[in-house]
Amino acid sequence: MSGSRNYIVDGPLDTGRQKHNEGEDMTGTPHLEAARGDFAETVLMPGDPLRAQALASNHLQEVRQVNSVRNMLGFTGTFKGTPVSIMGSGMGMASISIYAHELYDYYGVKQIIRIGTCGGLLPDMQVGDLVLANTASTDSAMNRQRFNGWDFSAGADFELLQRVYMKAGQDQLKIRIGSVFSTDWFYHPDEEFVDKLQKMGILALDMETAALYAMAQQHQARALTILSVSDVIPTGEQASHEERQNAFGKIIDVLLEALLEEEAGS
Repeated sequence: MSGSRNYIVDGPLDTGRQKHNEGEDMTGTPHLEAARGDFAETVLMPGDPLRAQALASNHLQEVRQVNSVRNMLGFTGTFKGTPVSIMGSGMGMASISIYAHELYDYYGVKQIIRIGTCGGLLPDMQVGDLVLANTASTDSAMNRQRFNGWDFSAGADFELLQRVYMKAGQDQLKIRIGSVFSTDWFYHPDEEFVDKLQKMGILALDMETAALYAMAQQHQARALTILSVSDVIPTGEQASHEERQNAFGKIIDVLLEALLEEEAGS
């Protein structure tokens, strides 16, 4: 299942009768119905497809839906004339790995920015605080399997991180930079799990970033994660379901401005 591949489909995309045949091509992949060119080179990826829909409606112009397979909604529009796509990733490293692989490999996406929620590990955090993940540790075996059984240092693209951090500062948005931990567990069985992470200076918990960063490295592409705190684990403060779905506000425009500045200077 690794490496570059062409995808064909025997019948309509929604029949599930998809197959791969070397040397032939089709519109879409086993999980995405979009044609080549439907996704922009920059893709923002929240976990929740409904958040993707809301963000596309609120922040992009000329929006069109490019994916609905498995209700993993994807949209492409423009921000100040530049094409941008926003698509859900689902929950967990397995899910984001499928979509990131197909976006990088089949659609030629250059950079994926995860915009998700997280559990904050610092007692002075509040719901809605922002975290830029410069590195991501994990309890998943995925990166070790990818990296010959060795520990892989999963890190963000530095230029993306620096541009977003500097732009956020210019717009007086408070944002923390540090290490996060991507776990396969939402309800972890180890009662000392959080204490161990706090002792190592981990800022927040999510379930995707370590896999996304490794996938970007594997495809010689770029990735960055920006997280909004939805749960402050030391204090028990939690966001509502509506707050989770509507997480991120001004930071999306700041992020897109930073990406546009980079493209203008490249």
